[in-house]
Formats: sequence, structure tokens, C-alpha cells
Amino acid sequence: MSYSGVRELLRGGEATAWALEVLARPDLSAVRHPLGFVCLPLERDGGEGVCLHLWSDSLAHAESTTSQIHCHSWDLVSHVLYGQVRNVHAVVTDAGADATHRVFEVVSGAGGDRISPTGRTVRHTTGLVEVFGSGDTYTLAADRFHSSVVPEGGEAATIALGQGRAGGRDLSLGPLDGGPHHVSRQPLDAGETALAVRLITAHLT
Repeated sequence: MSYSGVRELLRGGEATAWALEVLARPDLSAVRHPLGFVCLPLERDGGEGVCLHLWSDSLAHAESTTSQIHCHSWDLVSHVLYGQVRNVHAVVTDAGADATHRVFEVVSGAGGDRISPTGRTVRHTTGLVEVFGSGDTYTLAADRFHSSVVPEGGEAATIALGQGRAGGRDLSLGPLDGGPHHVSRQPLDAGETALAVRLITAHLT
């Protein structure tokens, strides 16, 4: 189903039924995302995409080489299927000698992520902290630094919809002395993918 079709289902309160339907698909794949969740990509059409995101300690996590603070090149719509997700905004300020982080550009492709340091150095503080629970839908505009945080030991799953914005870049805050590098996305094997499906399905039923 297209981005616009899933968006309409969210508005109509049919998110859970749709999620259970797609979780029954035999062709599902999943990868460990460096931001701490498992991603099940469902639809991709040009600059629009739909995924399921799962946070669970039952599955191994990928390690980030930068930090959890990032911004998207696309506008996000996120619907919480279960659990609690905190959308923690970061207030990022350009800095010189007193900088604590460097801004990195992340370019994603089929083989993983190419991560390149930029000349921008910054400091950051915590801004607005939004807390969302089961059934909540929230939005985040492109180019806003934030992190998605699930309480330690907690489980959560979301439907994530992305719509690309022209000229946007995917960015992440990382160490001042970090160099360019490539990060391969780690696919889940068939058993782990099946476990991810079971975990989400069990919570929704």
C-alpha cells in the first residue's frame, strides 16, 4: 500500500489491523538500524516510504558510530502501535573552540550508509521532550535534530512514514575527530525476522 494509503488508514484508526495484515506477508525482511531499532521496510516509491520500527531487547542492536541525535532529509509521520516513544528535540548551536560534536552527513544506499564529516562543529542542549504512547501519531519536519528514545528495558513498535523534501540532507552528530567511514546495514536472518514478527503480533493481539 502506498504512503498516502497508509496515511489514510492512520487517520481512520485502522493502523493495528493494517500492521497485522502486513506482518503476515511471507516476503518480509528486516535490518538492524544504527539508531537502535529493527526496521522492516514495507513500501518505497520515489521519495516516499513506509516501514515498521521495533525496539526490543530480545533482538541484538546495531551500534551507532556517531550518536542517536540526527535529523532527516524527509518529513516523518510516526504512529505508535504499542509501548512508549519519547521524541527528544535537540537544540543545536554552531560552536568553535567550545564545540562538543561535529555534524556528519549520512548518505544511505543499498550497501549501507556512507558517513562523512562536515566542517560544521556544534554544541547541543535538550529541547522539547514529547512522550507518545499506544495509538498516538506524531509528526516531525525534516531538518529538525532529535532522537527517538524508548525507556530502558521497554518494548515499542511504530509505523514510520517518510516523505522526502527537496534539498534536504540526513545528518547526525558525532565526535569532533571522527573521519569518513562506511557502515553496512546488518540484515536479520530468517529466525530473527520471524521473532520480530512474533513480538509485534503478540503485542497487537
